[in-house]
Amino acid sequence: MSEKNKFYLTTPIYYVNARPHIGHAYSTLVCDVIARRRRLLGEEVFFLTGTDEHGQKIERSAKAAGVAPLQFADQVSEQFKGLWQRMGITNDDYIRTTEPRHVKGVQKLFTTLRDKGFIYKDTYTGQYCISEEAFVDAAPGAPCPDCGSTTETVSEENYYFKLSAFDKKLIALIESNELLIEPAGARNEVLSFIRGGLKDLSVSRTSFDWGIPVPGDEKHVIYVWLDALANYMTAVGYGDDAKGDFKDNKWWPADLHLVGKEITRFHCVYWPAFLMAAGLPMPKRVVANGWLLFEESKMSKSRGNIVRTETILDAFGALKPELPKAEQDLFGADVLRYFLLREIPFGQDGSFSFDALVQRYNSDLANGYGNLVSRTMTMIQSNFPEGFNNIYPARFSSVTVADGLNSVLSDQWYVGVSESDETLSQQESSLENDVDRRLTNYDFALAIREIFSFIGQIDGFMSINQPWKLAKLEDEQSRITLETTLYVAAESIRIITALLYPVMPYATAQVWKQLGLGDIEVAAKNGKLKNLEWGGLKPRTKLGALGPIFPRADKGIIQIMNEMEVKNSAKAVEAALVEMAATVAPASPVTPAAGEAAEAAEPSFISIDDFAKVELRVAKVLVAERIPKADKLLRLEVDLGYEQRQVLSGIAEHYAPEDLIGRKVVIVANLAPRKMRGLESHGMIVAADTGEKPALATFLEDVPLGTRLK
Repeated sequence: MSEKNKFYLTTPIYYVNARPHIGHAYSTLVCDVIARRRRLLGEEVFFLTGTDEHGQKIERSAKAAGVAPLQFADQVSEQFKGLWQRMGITNDDYIRTTEPRHVKGVQKLFTTLRDKGFIYKDTYTGQYCISEEAFVDAAPGAPCPDCGSTTETVSEENYYFKLSAFDKKLIALIESNELLIEPAGARNEVLSFIRGGLKDLSVSRTSFDWGIPVPGDEKHVIYVWLDALANYMTAVGYGDDAKGDFKDNKWWPADLHLVGKEITRFHCVYWPAFLMAAGLPMPKRVVANGWLLFEESKMSKSRGNIVRTETILDAFGALKPELPKAEQDLFGADVLRYFLLREIPFGQDGSFSFDALVQRYNSDLANGYGNLVSRTMTMIQSNFPEGFNNIYPARFSSVTVADGLNSVLSDQWYVGVSESDETLSQQESSLENDVDRRLTNYDFALAIREIFSFIGQIDGFMSINQPWKLAKLEDEQSRITLETTLYVAAESIRIITALLYPVMPYATAQVWKQLGLGDIEVAAKNGKLKNLEWGGLKPRTKLGALGPIFPRADKGIIQIMNEMEVKNSAKAVEAALVEMAATVAPASPVTPAAGEAAEAAEPSFISIDDFAKVELRVAKVLVAERIPKADKLLRLEVDLGYEQRQVLSGIAEHYAPEDLIGRKVVIVANLAPRKMRGLESHGMIVAADTGEKPALATFLEDVPLGTRLK
């Protein structure tokens, strides 16, 4: 296979400490857009994604959930895999770092580095960040400088990789663009990090055992980042001797690693250093995407501000009730794909909100592309049910898109058909070439903007020619102009749809069928979506079954999505309380509110990061009273030090109201408000279920009001 015909791209492999959210979906769908476009250009593509499943954080999360680490990893990895299937992601492989093929390859890489003299054994004492799975430069007890999590002092015997020997080689590699790092800001940060001085890197741990054992020294497990980064090679045969010398592997080196900006250093410093030491080729390009911001903060599990992709799939899928669930999911995925790629300049941070999502959907898709398709197709079906005649389209057979579109948009084609075929030849490039250039540079937002600018031009063309009025006239010239106008609009829709296909594969497939062109996936495979020529919509082509592509979304969908996320947040809080009980006091499970049934928790999906969402604070009961006709409920007014609030609790059968006044309790302070008996509860009292009477959580020490429990 020649170099120009293959393209190997990867997502980051996602850490299985908790379920996926739209930040993960963003990276994955970007890779899917790139893979689909490369395939339609005729290249042989290998698209890899997967999950990273080893390390101390996973071991602790599994222990907190009360399951074995592999069972924990199995369940969360399956959620990632299932979500990508729901979204129609076209990955060619899905690698898990617990798979035998990966384990074998990682051990081979470690052995190779050790045999070549780049790994040695020593003892180290320093601060380790569990969240980042990395040693950091910080004082004992200080937070991690990268993520802010509390660090732990670790002293243990480790194997070390001679990273310090590669500073000059790495700088030369990056400055020559042999390893191309984008955007420029990420490249500059990596170079600054290297020039600040590289220290040898610990590549094994002995304080836990959930990892790949070091060959010949099994008390050590291999450092999670050496383990994880090797997935890009183990997925294509590294470590499998039956597949021959890896230097002859047809896929390696990777053409593109797409990563989140927070892990650029690992991919652009550690990874190329490992490869150079092992004598293996470098990946060609590392591109870092920005963060999705929600409430002006990075979307993350520890902040509790994540948005689940499933919420968007379910809410927008419901706009198409006539479709089976699998197709509803694909439609919802297209809406998310379009919004993220159109709204966020790739490589930069971008804000996400349900309001912005719905506004962009209605303005661009329902009122823009969808409306153009709907009114054009309806008029063609009404006036030319058997397809177009040969009057107009024959004039534009085998004409380039640039010439065809220039003719369409020049004044000579407004109102009537000119006999002249002159074009605006001074235009430098066609729409297709312009979009192709943008996509090659991963400038998705501008590429889409170019396409939708053209949609606006065709809308203007239709408004000037007014085919709805021409259809009422019976003279020959009006009939010719009507056919011309509708053909121009339909052919423009064909071109627009071909260009939008990698971005919205499901929706464009429906438009393609309505145009009477069959299966767009087959068209992409057969090269029909590249090197577009004006006149591709042939005369006598009959349209397919018509129907709305993008039904308008009313504002109620915003409320629906918000409620879905609130419900999900409440489940996470309740499940995290179960985890806390299992971790701290297994014999005395903590209940959300004694006497009230909690929804079934899924402890196997809960991690330390999930528990960090729960805001437990100390409060004092100021008022306690029974609620009429509610035998189990008490209404409490509590003082948090910084505010007072009302909390309802199902402990009335066990505590007299007067016994609670003045007592300090622990409440879940960030639980979404809920109504019971017409009263709103802003929090939840924490109690231990002893089997007889709930025991309210309390303290021997005098703890200030509002203090957060950690």
